[in-house]
Amino acid sequence: MSGEHSGKPMLVDSNVLFEKLFEFSPDAVLVVDREGAVLLANQQTETMFGHPRAELIGQPVERLLPERFRSGHPRHRDAYATQPHTRPMGAGLELYGLRKDGTEFPVDIMLSPLQVQEQPLVLAVVRDITRRKIAEQERDLQAKLAREQAALLELAHDSIIVRDLDNRITFWSRGAEEKYGWKRAEVLGKLAHSLLETQFPQSAESVDETLLRNHYWEGEVIHKTKSGGRIVVASRRVLQMDADGKPAAIFEINNDVTDRKKTEEVLQQNEQRLRSLFEFSPDAIVVTDRDGKIADANAQLEKFFGYNRSELVGQPIEVLVPERFRAAHPKHRSDYAAEPRARSMGAGLELYGRRKDGTEFPVDIMLGPMEGTEGASVLGVIRDLSQKKKDEEALRLSQQQNLYLEEELQIGHQFDEIIGDSSALKRVLKQVEDVASTDATVLILGETGTGKELIARAIHRLSPRRDHAFVKLNCSAIPSGLLESELFGHEKGAFTGAIAQKIGRLELAHQGTFFLDEVGDLPPELQPKILRALQEKEFERVGGTRTIPVNVRLVAATNRDLAKMVAAGQFRSDLYYRLKVFPVTLPPLRERREDIPLLVRYFLSSHSKRMGKRIETISPETMQALVNWRWPGNIRELENFLERSVILSSGSTLRPPLAELQPASESSGSTDTNLQSAERDHILRVLRECQGMIGGEGGAADRLGLKRTTLNSKMKKLGIRRRDYI
Repeated sequence: MSGEHSGKPMLVDSNVLFEKLFEFSPDAVLVVDREGAVLLANQQTETMFGHPRAELIGQPVERLLPERFRSGHPRHRDAYATQPHTRPMGAGLELYGLRKDGTEFPVDIMLSPLQVQEQPLVLAVVRDITRRKIAEQERDLQAKLAREQAALLELAHDSIIVRDLDNRITFWSRGAEEKYGWKRAEVLGKLAHSLLETQFPQSAESVDETLLRNHYWEGEVIHKTKSGGRIVVASRRVLQMDADGKPAAIFEINNDVTDRKKTEEVLQQNEQRLRSLFEFSPDAIVVTDRDGKIADANAQLEKFFGYNRSELVGQPIEVLVPERFRAAHPKHRSDYAAEPRARSMGAGLELYGRRKDGTEFPVDIMLGPMEGTEGASVLGVIRDLSQKKKDEEALRLSQQQNLYLEEELQIGHQFDEIIGDSSALKRVLKQVEDVASTDATVLILGETGTGKELIARAIHRLSPRRDHAFVKLNCSAIPSGLLESELFGHEKGAFTGAIAQKIGRLELAHQGTFFLDEVGDLPPELQPKILRALQEKEFERVGGTRTIPVNVRLVAATNRDLAKMVAAGQFRSDLYYRLKVFPVTLPPLRERREDIPLLVRYFLSSHSKRMGKRIETISPETMQALVNWRWPGNIRELENFLERSVILSSGSTLRPPLAELQPASESSGSTDTNLQSAERDHILRVLRECQGMIGGEGGAADRLGLKRTTLNSKMKKLGIRRRDYI
């Protein structure tokens, strides 16, 4: 029976049906495996997300999610796989999809578990709910406006005005009465512009057009009051709609901001003044954010550090910090951020800045948290202390030079003349007179105790540099490890124990005379450094980088044979010849015996007067004994012996301990061995009298007029051992 229904249900291929439903669904439909990889996607998926299906197959489903949701999505997917269930549309979740062009749109998603060939899959149906969201937002806005209208009407301190579409006033609040001066009865039914004479930031027609288009407008306007005054108001206007959605009235609320505008103008003026202070401050000013990056800087910072501001903004503040402090600086910054506080100038810290060219300079820094700013900003005021440091350094240098000048004056009174009339001494004094007026380097040679320092001071007093400092450095009196610091000075922190900056003696002698005593004991590692300083007339302090110019006249002295030391490789030949520009050799006392009586009377008078004694007589036998003794310690030994003699003498006659002296043999058979034997016996006798004490006050070296190092050297040379005198 053709055309008739057989009564049996028509069989439909379920696979074909699924494919049709899948392909022509108005929603995007995807099949995803448990790892989140897309297995199938329909045509609507391409339309909705903008990706061809071929691009999606095998890709993670997170590709269709905005970036902010991707990291957490695998966790939700794993949770769903643990408990698979059908989740219908409208589950109350705020979900978004991501199109290929990067735009986002709101979606609702239905999830349903599938089992295909024992493989668990998930069917996801994605619905674009953009239109629904827009409709909801419009409803929310309408509700909001209705609530605002109700609330605004209750605000007595604001001016609330309702106008019809012909611009006639239909409502006038109590706040409007207070602000504008007109009572409600005076304005109802009147045209609004006839009363308020509104000045808009743009044309009134433009405001109306915006209101009709957006149903809302806000901005600042100027209104005229009943008394003729002017007030600035922040005005908000809402176009009210009737039940049919047609414009019905204009709801307006005006907030008087006249005082605020005046305050803003004052603040703006203050800000301009502060900006001027910021820009033209004599100090560098920098603002950093909470991460220590430079957010702003003034012109003086460019001048101090040599950078353009454009180079600095966004850079870490450590770019202005010397390399050696950079590693620790972030921690200090972090500590400050944890406990921000104002830190004024002069906090006692040794701080340095680093210029673009790599040079460093001393600074002082004031820090303060920037209140009222986001991100915990910090204001730093940086003061360049370079000139101040130079002034302080010059002052310290001047003060210390004055101390040396005072010492020179005191010493000058003690030795206002060199005692002696021998031809040997006269030759030396003639050399001193010849060389003093020049700037030539003088090398004074002679045994210990012959008066080398006295000759050096005489050269200084006779030179054009007499009004400047005479500074002495004894190379044998200072440990070799400290000698470089004494010579050149050091910067604070240059080595352990360097707690403050130290000006070296070479620098203190600037414009004056530098006396380098016992130069033969100068350590080998310092010899090239002093040579360079002399040749280049400049040096650096230990631990410093700044080159310091120096102008000194060098006088050196030694009791050692520098020529032999050069031959033995113990002294640099170039330094030796640099020192030996004008050598002056002082004769030992034994070669100027005719000067001994003059020296004896001079020292006797000096020490007697100092000790309050009146010793005026010296027996001929005593004087002869003094003249005959060889005085291995030279003038220093003679002076110390006479001082000891004055102490031991009572009455007006000098009674020295002549037993200590043994006249040198004048026989033709005398040899160097006899002289050495006599010297050895004399040293042993003094050692026994001193009970073996070599150094210190009253020790053998003191009594012999020798330095401890010199006496030890002689004892070693003469084979004197401790068991010989103890």
